Amino acid sequence: MNMYPVPARATESSSAEVTRQLASAAAALQYEDLSAEAVEIVKQCVLDTIGVAIAGHANEATRSVYQLCADEGAAPAASFLCLGVKGSVRQAALVNGTAAHALDFDDCCLTMPGHVSAVVLPAVLALGERYAASGKDLITAFAAGFEAGCSLGAAISPGHYDAGFHATGTNGAVAAAAGAARLLGLPADQTADALSIAATTAAGLKGLFGTPCKPFHAGKAAENGVQAALLAQKGFVTRRDAIECRQGYAMTHSPDFNPERVADRPQPGGMHLFDNLFKYHAACYGTHGAIECAIELRGRLNGNTADIERLVLEVAQENDKTCNIAAPANASEARFSLCHTIAMVLCGHDTGMADDYGETSLGDAEVVRIRQHVDVRFFPARNIAHSRLTVALRDGSTLSVEMDAGKPNEDLAYQRQRLQKKFLRLTTPIIGEEAARALVAAIDTLESSPAVGELAAKPAPVPAPSGSIAGL
Repeated sequence: MNMYPVPARATESSSAEVTRQLASAAAALQYEDLSAEAVEIVKQCVLDTIGVAIAGHANEATRSVYQLCADEGAAPAASFLCLGVKGSVRQAALVNGTAAHALDFDDCCLTMPGHVSAVVLPAVLALGERYAASGKDLITAFAAGFEAGCSLGAAISPGHYDAGFHATGTNGAVAAAAGAARLLGLPADQTADALSIAATTAAGLKGLFGTPCKPFHAGKAAENGVQAALLAQKGFVTRRDAIECRQGYAMTHSPDFNPERVADRPQPGGMHLFDNLFKYHAACYGTHGAIECAIELRGRLNGNTADIERLVLEVAQENDKTCNIAAPANASEARFSLCHTIAMVLCGHDTGMADDYGETSLGDAEVVRIRQHVDVRFFPARNIAHSRLTVALRDGSTLSVEMDAGKPNEDLAYQRQRLQKKFLRLTTPIIGEEAARALVAAIDTLESSPAVGELAAKPAPVPAPSGSIAGL
């Protein structure tokens, strides 16, 4: 007897076969299918993600996760970026994924919506090192995972994210599984097994934003994706429609499931990769439009904040649930505070420096004063990074700026230059300029690399946290 009645709207299996659609697309993708522009974007994702991961290895979340892995021990198979030691493939994906998202400085795509690179790259890089994959293999696997995660996100948005799920941890696990399965060369059926396994392990709650659990979501998604693909490779067979089946992933995670949206592709480009957004501020992407407005207004005010009487910031309604912490108590919360980040900018703090979100700005009396005079309101924004900021001055005059930071940069050469500067700024203090520039060069020619293991192990090691992986 079935004690749990099936919802009337559910069927045994959707004719849309979403899981198989995603699996078939991932398994079929070849390097030759990618345009030169798509390859360039993938390499930019790799550069940016490795850079923020190197910088994020000193973060408390990363250190705790690394220490757990060190205590567990494992045969050395894949590198912990920048630590000079190795663990298992799953451990490397977990630690490097956590590090990549630790500073909230990693790229994002509003279609998933979340941080696709931070979950897919650690998964495919760890497997690529273990199985001696080439640069082209890595690029192809990354693209496969990226597209799968965004296609899934399109099918269950906006209800999934609005319900409180952190899509980086949830949809990201499926994305990582798709990329990992492609790296391993799994056929479509086994890839569908991998996606189903990942779907049943996916997790991540937005209620934990501003805590170490947020980057941990990314690490777990990367690890779950690796685990799912390896299990499928070893013959672990499950139902291959876990996303769309009765009581499956989509129906339990979103009221807005529309399987037809899986096939949607942005134009021009025809791939979700072209909608990827890179960060130049180490904060939630929902704050970036407001930050850009504040940068413009600071210039108009010649850096003078004394005459600011009040500010009105208009943003998307969705931002109220993600980045509207009025009085942040620490650096993690500051990255999710609209009023704090614009106050930082107006007072001359560098939002591109992760350290500035800590006591440097939290203890600045003028930042606190400005922050307390920000009135956050909601307007029909085009996306979470579309903002309008109005400043009222003591003489009765006002200044207003509107910015949309949710548009991808079409000038890929200029974007590459900005990302290289960001990479060098983040990594040079940690691994030295010579090693940092060597990494930039290696990633720039990634498609010519015979083995990506060298890339994973390339950064000069910094002192690892106490403890080491057994067997090293």
